[in-house]
Amino acid sequence: MTLLKLLGIAVLAYAVVVAATFVMQRSLMYFPGKSLPPVPAPYAALPAETADGLTLTGWYAPPAAPENGVIVYFQGNAGTIAERVGKAAPFLADGYGVLLAGYRGYGGNPGTPTEAGLLADGRAAVESVVAQGVPRTRIVLLGESLGSGIAVPLAAADTFAGIMLESPFTSAADVGQRAYPFLPVQWLIKDRFDSLAVVEQLQAPLLLIHGERDATTSVTLGRRLFAAAPEPKTAHFLPNAGHNDLAEHGAPDIERAFLREVLGDR
Repeated sequence: MTLLKLLGIAVLAYAVVVAATFVMQRSLMYFPGKSLPPVPAPYAALPAETADGLTLTGWYAPPAAPENGVIVYFQGNAGTIAERVGKAAPFLADGYGVLLAGYRGYGGNPGTPTEAGLLADGRAAVESVVAQGVPRTRIVLLGESLGSGIAVPLAAADTFAGIMLESPFTSAADVGQRAYPFLPVQWLIKDRFDSLAVVEQLQAPLLLIHGERDATTSVTLGRRLFAAAPEPKTAHFLPNAGHNDLAEHGAPDIERAFLREVLGDR
């Protein structure tokens, strides 16, 4: 077999890989859990109506007092809101309300996740809390990993009490390019979640927490996003934390202190 033929086979094989990645990219990006257990106390199911006609279910626990404020929690790309109950428990213990926001295609909700869809879901989640009588100025957005790509554009478009980001990124394209350096991810990706493009428009105080050992969304991306954000802002880069273990390295206490600052002492 000639060198030219070998080269042709290699080029064809690469083209097949690129094409397959383009077609399958959303299955490589979203890993939704398909069902939820019974709603745990003190939560209750809270429906959210999206602009494109879906009814999504999140779990809502109201604040202990109306003035306490509410954290709207946007989860990462895997599992369901059920796995976030433990992470939200310190907020409830301090008297804040919590909405674990439902996503399309996650936890038995209708639809299929896309960037446009999840942004619509985020807006609907906020509106469902406002409908409970909580003004946006008493809402803090919490975006975990992929959820940061929802929280940032929401806080860039409207005024909230604050925004907390855990293991965020500049854009999904940047994350994908690091994961697949042999592919032209910047050209292929459909759902870009380009937080870097809008973070300078944030209208709320920012808290950013990132693990120095994060192998999923590199801390380098978190640092770039933080550098581009306006004041007031605070960052904690945890030297021994990875992507999913921020809670084991002090994140809850950091977040509770931030909430006391932007929502007042409980």
